[in-house]
Amino acid sequence: MGRHRHGTETFFIDGEGLVETDVGRRTAQTRALARAEAPPFRFFRAGPRGRRSPDALNRKLALAMVAGGGGAGDVPAGYTYLGQFVDHDLTLDQTLVRLGEDVTPAELLQGRSPRLDLDSLYGAGPADPVSSAFYEADGVHLLTGDTIEIGADGVKAGHDLPRRGTGSRRERRTALIPDVRNDENLIVAQTHLAMIRFHNRVVDTLGSGVAPAAQFRRARKRVTLHYQWLVRHDYLPRLLEPAVVDDVFTGGRVVVEPDAAPTDVPRMPVEFSVAAFRLGHSMVRASYNWNRRFAGPNGFLDYMFQFSATGGDLGGEDRLLSNWVADWRRMYDFPAGGRPDLAAPNDNVSRAMRLDTLLTDPLKNLPPGTFGGPAGTPFDDVSRNLAFRNLTRSSMLRLASGQQMVELLAARGVPVPALTRGQLLDGAGGASLASLTASEKDAVVARTPLWFYVLREAEVNGGRMTGVGARLVAETMHRAMEGSRSSIVRDPSFRPTLGRGDLFEMTDLLHLAFRGRRNGINPLGGP
Repeated sequence: MGRHRHGTETFFIDGEGLVETDVGRRTAQTRALARAEAPPFRFFRAGPRGRRSPDALNRKLALAMVAGGGGAGDVPAGYTYLGQFVDHDLTLDQTLVRLGEDVTPAELLQGRSPRLDLDSLYGAGPADPVSSAFYEADGVHLLTGDTIEIGADGVKAGHDLPRRGTGSRRERRTALIPDVRNDENLIVAQTHLAMIRFHNRVVDTLGSGVAPAAQFRRARKRVTLHYQWLVRHDYLPRLLEPAVVDDVFTGGRVVVEPDAAPTDVPRMPVEFSVAAFRLGHSMVRASYNWNRRFAGPNGFLDYMFQFSATGGDLGGEDRLLSNWVADWRRMYDFPAGGRPDLAAPNDNVSRAMRLDTLLTDPLKNLPPGTFGGPAGTPFDDVSRNLAFRNLTRSSMLRLASGQQMVELLAARGVPVPALTRGQLLDGAGGASLASLTASEKDAVVARTPLWFYVLREAEVNGGRMTGVGARLVAETMHRAMEGSRSSIVRDPSFRPTLGRGDLFEMTDLLHLAFRGRRNGINPLGGP
């Protein structure tokens, strides 16, 4: 990371969490804090300890990974940001450490429950003095916010996140949600809003005559079980080899806490949080067919950051402008979900980029607000390169290489094909490693950074994760569901009741959240 002459630097580790670093502090103080505070949720190393990757090699790999945008995929683009929402539901690294400093999993401070239990939506619940701010006065419904009228687009009630309404202008821009990372870009912010509305709709289906506390518990359980079902049966099979998902959910885990008691508090494997589940970074597009005002290629990724309050400044406003609300028909394939009446104009659904070793060009220069960097961080400074930040993070933790994880899986009775030298160096339409020296190529082949390895696996598998990557993601999700208070793993008899028979996909959630109304799923109307 480039050095900045500031007394204190604050960085987001790119979807992972907030890291505050005082330039004068030393790693010893970080270790002391980790020992003293001992949070209830912990990271751990599921695989063997790896070796540090040279900074120069990380830079070369990172530049190769942002030299192009990857291939077009077939997964609707909304799933990219559903994945970001899921990630924020599982992990929040609050460790005090500079990017590049050595750190161990035991020193990482996990600020999010590693259960798939929607604590990023509910916080500690309406009875908690802090979390009560996220709820309406009845203590059951979650708050929503209204947009600001602009031109012909009037106020859209309930189509923005709730935001602070008192204090300074900066405070008014802060979303009133348990995890402000879900206001890091507009698409994940609108996804969080859809989850709020889904909860509120489920509350409304329960009827009255029940004490608010009991009503909330019933609603949360129902929402959580449907959410887990959606992740298991809709999200994971789109990105992972379905046979691997089925094998894990029927045969069990071999690397992610295989011997844990089901009701024990799960721990979060760093191989998942720092490598395998950063798969979504490869799926990000440079632009989106967003709504009728920003159609076709005009929903630029830069705008998605700008019109949020963590990655941007909401365009200088206190709330979202009405012309920026999502048209969900353009982000998810409703006809494929059994609702042809909700087809996108010209059937033009934005598709995520293919899972491979290339990231779209804008991710070479993250807005400093997304990682807490100084506003004056120069363009093309390597600290703004998302690929470099991911590779450096892996190196800081001495993450296992892809080859080490292949060996571990084989030793646990799950042999997966190891990538060949040719596959690692040449790939299949992904990052070109031609700029690496012969010795650097040998180093990559011998000890491939895990994040690069799992993306290369997906790339040579046609854009779907397999092998090491699929196993790590599926096993972590299985454990996160198993360890949740409400769990489709511990209750295999559960079947969704809010979708289409046993089908409950993201299009079903959105349909219910917006009461099946076209003007809710497409608030701006028109084609």
